[in-house]
Amino acid sequence: MKRVVITGVGAITPLGNTVDDYWNGLVNGVSGAKLISKFDATNFKTKFACEVVDFDPLQYLEKTEIRKYDLFSQYALASVSEAIQHAEINFDKIDKDRVGVIWASGDGGVSTFEEQIGEYKTGNGIPRFSPFFISKRILNIASGLISIKYGLRGVNYTTASACSASNTAIVDAFNYIRWGKADMIITGGSEASITESSIGGFNASKALSTNNENYLQASKPFDINRDGFVLGEGAGAIILESYESAIKRNAPILAEIIGGSLAADAYHVTGTHPNGEGAFLGMKLALEDAGIEASEIDYVNAHATSTPMGDQSELKAMQRIFGTNRTVSISATKSMTGHLLGAAGVIEAIACIKSIQNNQIPPTINSKDIEPEFIGKFDLTLSGTKQKKVNIALSNTFGFGGHIACSIFSKFRD
Repeated sequence: MKRVVITGVGAITPLGNTVDDYWNGLVNGVSGAKLISKFDATNFKTKFACEVVDFDPLQYLEKTEIRKYDLFSQYALASVSEAIQHAEINFDKIDKDRVGVIWASGDGGVSTFEEQIGEYKTGNGIPRFSPFFISKRILNIASGLISIKYGLRGVNYTTASACSASNTAIVDAFNYIRWGKADMIITGGSEASITESSIGGFNASKALSTNNENYLQASKPFDINRDGFVLGEGAGAIILESYESAIKRNAPILAEIIGGSLAADAYHVTGTHPNGEGAFLGMKLALEDAGIEASEIDYVNAHATSTPMGDQSELKAMQRIFGTNRTVSISATKSMTGHLLGAAGVIEAIACIKSIQNNQIPPTINSKDIEPEFIGKFDLTLSGTKQKKVNIALSNTFGFGGHIACSIFSKFRD
């Protein structure tokens, strides 16, 4: 099978609208939480989220396009633009039949759906919908728009495995390339879910933190006082490419992807198995796929959303995987970005790639009173960014429905 390398990354996040700004926010321990500005949250139990700020779609799109595209698609195209620029791709010089797009989203055009249904309900029941309503809201449209914009005729589809969706997309793209079915795939995910229905729905399911008085510290993975996740939004893009393709066009190689796995918790619609059975299986299969031992992992970017049961089950799974190994460093970057749902996996994969490039472990912020059962058993990177040689990093993502996706990245060695 072919080797698969990373040649470009792009990001739109609550910590900044470039990869460099995002990474700087992570290593400096910045919280992206803010009071919600996208709608009046006065009557909602949760009044804060991790919003993208200072996003100007005119930097990436024409005015006519902005009117036709939901915000989740705008975020997608913006992150892809940065990734393509960093990867130094000239699509006129490569075979576009061999370049694909595998993109992810959990909610798709949810804001478009809310807006259009709201207008319908307040318009005396007259069905005056926008001609762009369907094409703006469907999950697969971002993948299609990326393909159309760059004329890419290879594999093109959307993964929809909830919060593991973009990591699922990465694993799928990895497999397509290493099996020789594509030379290059643009992969990642995008979400623009800070809306009334999303906040209200997650509140109703008791998934969100309601720590409105101290929202900057509300996301506190592994802490006994955690009370739910903080909703985030944005996008991340990764250019995956066969080693041969990257060398042929003299592309910059940032890292290599060496393993990935997809599995299921098969336990509960929204809850995780108390012992982390799915998480354990996902990590185990990813390690086997990469052909490495758990002791070779230097860094784990944990799924760790800051929910009471989810964090605990992931720690139990990691305890089974890593045993008494104290050399692996673990951090929960959702403590800073919030939870980007279907886009969480890709921005956390980018964090792994940057960690490998810079030999730095971003911190877990806000967490002080760790679950007693796990005190001293893990390096949870609580005291700030850690300088450490990072050769191999693992990214975990888990989604409602029991979906599991894990990916493993390494330093590139020629």
